[in-house]
Amino acid sequence: MPEGSEDKDVPPRRLTYAAAGVDIDAADRAVDAMRDLVASTADRPGVLGSIGGFGGMFEVPEGYKRPVLVSSTDGVGTKMAVAMATGRFDTVGIDLVAMCVDDLVCCGARPLFFLDYQLLGRVDPAQVRSLMTGIAEGCRLAGCAIVGGELAEHPGLLAPGEVDIAGFAVGIVERQEIVDGPARTRAGDVLVGLPSPGLRSNGYSLARRALLERDGRPLDGPAWEGAGTWSLADELLRPSVIYAPAILALLDAAEVHAVAHITGGGLPGNLPRVLASDVDARLERDRWVTPRIFAEVQKAGGVDDAEMERVFNLGLGMIAAVPEAGVEAALSTLRQSGHDAVVVGRLVPGACRVQLV
Repeated sequence: MPEGSEDKDVPPRRLTYAAAGVDIDAADRAVDAMRDLVASTADRPGVLGSIGGFGGMFEVPEGYKRPVLVSSTDGVGTKMAVAMATGRFDTVGIDLVAMCVDDLVCCGARPLFFLDYQLLGRVDPAQVRSLMTGIAEGCRLAGCAIVGGELAEHPGLLAPGEVDIAGFAVGIVERQEIVDGPARTRAGDVLVGLPSPGLRSNGYSLARRALLERDGRPLDGPAWEGAGTWSLADELLRPSVIYAPAILALLDAAEVHAVAHITGGGLPGNLPRVLASDVDARLERDRWVTPRIFAEVQKAGGVDDAEMERVFNLGLGMIAAVPEAGVEAALSTLRQSGHDAVVVGRLVPGACRVQLV
């Protein structure tokens, strides 16, 4: 038969979903590989059923008079690009949970349950289990249960090995105990900060452009001069701190007027979300330690101070506004919860802005 000709009598090979790039068997193996991880988060009261159903079920806890459900969703941004470049996926799940549950507690809500969405170029059960290892660890730290999730294989949209993740968390708070910062905050309130040791999950597009592209630093090289065996990958994949348990302890122990989770937008973008319209947050930069990685990003990218402030948290992952009389109780509670909390400023008369001095 001449080259390039076709035998019209030969029927075309039958297509399968696997041949089109979606392997249902691999997805089933991936679900089986995560069952023990999901089960490790299910020991809190309220969990009904197990993974595999069409919906995750959770019973509203007893004792609430006017329970309010609070929801949050987020991802880990381009921190995932670092995970893919290194093949290290076991901690980004912690970041995913942190981004969601630490939003919930800003309203005073206690995290109840969590769902994840994993978008993959090709389902690799080992990769999925690695991702779920971090998600399960984050949920255990936050005290919430994994009640469901989704694995989505999208060949042609993502290459094999490429992945993105999103998370969805639900919490609960008594109606009268909602933390309403714009209604509660007033001039004279003291700002207590909880340190964040790394970049958390924000600003990675700028950090990667500055460190990896412009400065040409290898991920397997030292994070900075004198860092020893601590590599740049180690630093960029440092998991986010989960603040939810500490903030809940604070809410039980002291009067709290507002709580702000410092994520994308930095201090100027997040603190005003919980302030009254007639106050400014005056933050004193010498009150807390800014981790070394921020100086490295700024130097490598030639980033000006104002841009650093509006992109990164600069070392503060959470800030609580408390009345002057409750400062010591707040600091004591947060420190007992494992955080080196410090006074970082106070609220002053103003127009819902952030002053960094």
